[in-house]
Amino acid sequence: MLALLLFISSFWLPQGGVRDCGSPWQPCLSFYHQKPEPPWAPEQWAEPDGALSLVKECPGQSFQASHLLLYLKSSLANNEDILLEPYLKSWDQLLKFMESLGPMVSFFSQKVQEKVVLIRELSLRHSAEANGKPAGLQTPEAFGLKTGAYRSVRSMMEAELRADMVNFSYRTDSGCRTLLRLHRSLLWLKLMLEGLAEGPNENGQYKTPGELSRDAYKVALAPHHPWVLRQAAEFVFLALPDRQYFLQLVCVQNQQEATPILRIIIDALMLVHTRTQQLLAERGMLDLP
Repeated sequence: MLALLLFISSFWLPQGGVRDCGSPWQPCLSFYHQKPEPPWAPEQWAEPDGALSLVKECPGQSFQASHLLLYLKSSLANNEDILLEPYLKSWDQLLKFMESLGPMVSFFSQKVQEKVVLIRELSLRHSAEANGKPAGLQTPEAFGLKTGAYRSVRSMMEAELRADMVNFSYRTDSGCRTLLRLHRSLLWLKLMLEGLAEGPNENGQYKTPGELSRDAYKVALAPHHPWVLRQAAEFVFLALPDRQYFLQLVCVQNQQEATPILRIIIDALMLVHTRTQQLLAERGMLDLP
C-alpha cells in the first residue's frame, strides 16, 4: 500500500525544474538543517507578554516550534510584505514537522519540499544572472537574497510579471504559482493545528489527528486535487499517529499544556497566511493554473 501511494504521489502536481541533488541548480539540502540565526528585523508581531517563552526547545527531535515561530515572525516585513528567506525557512521547519509523522506523510511533504526547492532555484538563478556568475558557484546564503527580485513575495511577483513568467491561462513553473501551492498547504496545516488546540466535544471525546487532517484537507487542498489524489490522501489520514504524539512534538504532555502553545503557533501561521493571501489577491493570483 505504501509503495502504491508513493507511486501515485509522484504524479501529484509535478514541479518542472526540480533536479537531482547536487546539480548546478539544486545543491543538496543538508545545509538547510541549521539552528536559526536570522539577520532579519522582526516586524509587526502582536503577541501576549511572555507568549514565546512558553514555547520551549525540544531536545532530541528535528522539529522545533521555537525555530518555526522565529522564522514566521521574521518573514513579516514592515511594508505589508513577506520576506522570502525566512518564509522558506519556516517551511523547512514545517517539513520537519510533517516528516516526524511517519513515511505515509511523504505524500504531502515530498511535493512541498519540491516547491520550496523550486523557489530557491529561481532565486539562485536570478542571483547568478544578475551577478554574472555560474549558479553552481553560489553559496548557500545566496538562496535567500537580502536584496533583488526574490527578496520578498511582492518583489518576486513584480519581477516575474515583467519577465512574463506568470501565465493566468496555463501552468508555468514560476515562483508565484509555486507560492500559491505552498499557501494552500499552509492553510491545511493551520486548520489541522486549530483542531488539535480545541477541547473535547460534548461527549468528552477528542477528534483524532487523522480526522482533523481530513477535515482540514477538504477545505484547503481537496478542491484543487483530482479524485484519485483525494482517495490516496485517505491512506495518509488513516496512518497518522495519535494525539499524544502530536503533543510531544511541541514538548508538552497533555492537552492543557498544549492549547496555549498551539494557539501561539496558529496565530503566527494566520498572520503569514493572511498577508500572503492579500498579496496574491492584489495580483489576481489566487487561481493560477
